[in-house]
Amino acid sequence: MLEEIKYYRTYDPGQPIMFEGDEMQFLASVVTGSVKLSRTLPDGRKQMLGLLLPSDFIGRPGRKNVDYDVEAIQKVTLCCFRRKPFEAMIEKTPHIGQRLLVMSLDELEVAREWMMLLGRKTAREKISCLLSLIARRYASLHLKSIGGRQSFEMPISREAMGEYLGLTIETVSRQMTSLRKDGLIEIAGSRTITIPDLAALMAETGDYIEAPMMNETHSLTQHRV
Repeated sequence: MLEEIKYYRTYDPGQPIMFEGDEMQFLASVVTGSVKLSRTLPDGRKQMLGLLLPSDFIGRPGRKNVDYDVEAIQKVTLCCFRRKPFEAMIEKTPHIGQRLLVMSLDELEVAREWMMLLGRKTAREKISCLLSLIARRYASLHLKSIGGRQSFEMPISREAMGEYLGLTIETVSRQMTSLRKDGLIEIAGSRTITIPDLAALMAETGDYIEAPMMNETHSLTQHRV
């Protein structure tokens, strides 16, 4: 049924996908690239609300309007579903609706964790947390063990990292340099990050990390249909 109603769209870096307040014409799963969710305050300031990577889902059935701006960070390919046919399919296949409920609950948990990160953590802890989350996510996407050495292409710029974490770009750069000097990360070029020991980096996040977590291979948000 999904095959019958799906189609693909591609967006260039910086190209808007949806605008807050617009009618939601389609829902989509990220196939390649990365996407950011943001809102603009009345005075023009922007706050980044979320980072979506491959397998994450954009939009929610039953909502007529878009709740935030959606923009491509990298070149993005989306697998799209027209909203009304998708909603009709959910009525016929309850297990899809149940999966979407689980996704929404996962998103709520991530939002709660992010409130703690933005409100109580130091700049070093914030950067370490973001890098470790992305590393774990890419390991999951490529079916790799979370333990040991991890390498990935950073999906957002340092400016976007600051926007997401509530830090200045200067602070982001200082903390990245500090983590590199301490041997917790390696940087090649402008975006390639290598983490020699993920457990060591996660120890810098300020969270209590249980040993079994290092063997997990689940995603950051698990937004998969």
